[in-house]
Amino acid sequence: MKRRDFIKKAGLTAAGAVVAPYILPSGRLFAATGNRKVNHVVFCMLAGGIRNNESVKQQEGNLMSTMLKDVSGGYAEEPGFLNVGDISANPLGGRRLQEFGSLLKDVRFAEGPTGHYNGHITALTGRYTTANLNLRSNPDYPTIFEYYRKHAGDSAMSALNAWWISDSLGPYPSLNYSSYPGYGAGYGANFMQPSSLISNKGYNAIGNSLNFTADEKLSTEKIRSFCDGNFAAQFSAESVGVVNSITEREQLELFLNELFNDSISGADFLNWGVSGWVNSDLTNVYYTEKVLEKFKPELTVLNLQAVDICHSNFTKYCNNLVKADWGVSHLWNFIQSTPGLANDTVMIVMPEHGRNSEPNTVVDAYGRPAYDHTSDDNSREVFSMILGPYNVIKQDHEISSLYGESIDIAPTIANLLGFDVDIPSGLLPGKVLTDVYA
Repeated sequence: MKRRDFIKKAGLTAAGAVVAPYILPSGRLFAATGNRKVNHVVFCMLAGGIRNNESVKQQEGNLMSTMLKDVSGGYAEEPGFLNVGDISANPLGGRRLQEFGSLLKDVRFAEGPTGHYNGHITALTGRYTTANLNLRSNPDYPTIFEYYRKHAGDSAMSALNAWWISDSLGPYPSLNYSSYPGYGAGYGANFMQPSSLISNKGYNAIGNSLNFTADEKLSTEKIRSFCDGNFAAQFSAESVGVVNSITEREQLELFLNELFNDSISGADFLNWGVSGWVNSDLTNVYYTEKVLEKFKPELTVLNLQAVDICHSNFTKYCNNLVKADWGVSHLWNFIQSTPGLANDTVMIVMPEHGRNSEPNTVVDAYGRPAYDHTSDDNSREVFSMILGPYNVIKQDHEISSLYGESIDIAPTIANLLGFDVDIPSGLLPGKVLTDVYA
């Protein structure tokens, strides 16, 4: 079978398997009772563990020069460090991302282990967790996707309006819905893992003739098993409530096929002039933009995880931070250039946690020590940036004092989309970050 034909057929087959839209269970009769401030929210978890030292404090120079204004005297010309100019031009021209909203320079991940899974659960559920976690289980409390789809009104009945786009680290696919009574899979989000599904690595694993003979019959389950990766549990007998509507399945099949064809059309499929610098974070940004363009969902969450290399290579950590900075600014520029999203979208950016103040014993090729995240005070320091229309979010506004916690993002999203008042009392202990509102 020819590679292109195989990928086309595989894409159509896999679309209904890996991207799992859910039909809202029947029984909701009323629209959300709150007032919406915007119709779209994009939450970008600048994940992987980012120290404020290298971000808002700019102790290595301004590594995030498209997002942040210079407070350190500009970019540090250090051996091995990338500059945004090495990647491509600033997507925002001469402006910085913080000018389009409010920068919270001192936010806290206040409780629980500073691990990636704990950090993601906290951000997505609005609750800290200190329990030992089963990385293949769903959260104990509802995610922001479930709150949205259960309480946000008629528009939330379509699964195409909620998306979770993650990196390939094992447990993340299970974070789109919880085991909490009254919520669960029926209120989950569509899930996409671009670095596994729509990458060249994915094509090689599915369609390379060296792996499969021309006459080998590939079952749907074999393709599904690869594409789902660690998400296979979602399609067990216990998940009979996870179903696709016919209309949504058809739309997703066409969409996934478009993504396959787009990617195999050339090596520089990102078409941003950054092909030599592409990593998993820029890939996630690219496919998030594709989702936003196609479906214009009301709630989209993505994570950018490449800076997790900091455990072993500080220089690569800094360089991936430069790439993530560029990608986030490109995403905002795309939103503002897309009819239906422009001037009607709030984008929230926040690391899931920080990193230690003291290094571990690993030193990279440039003599720079690496850093872990083991719940010291420094690993609890993060920042947040909330961007949006001038009549919704304060523009070019900065809060330097301690303000906000990781658990505040979920209730803020719920408030922006107008369904926070419908969430049962006590489920979201955090506060709405009203100090950034215009």
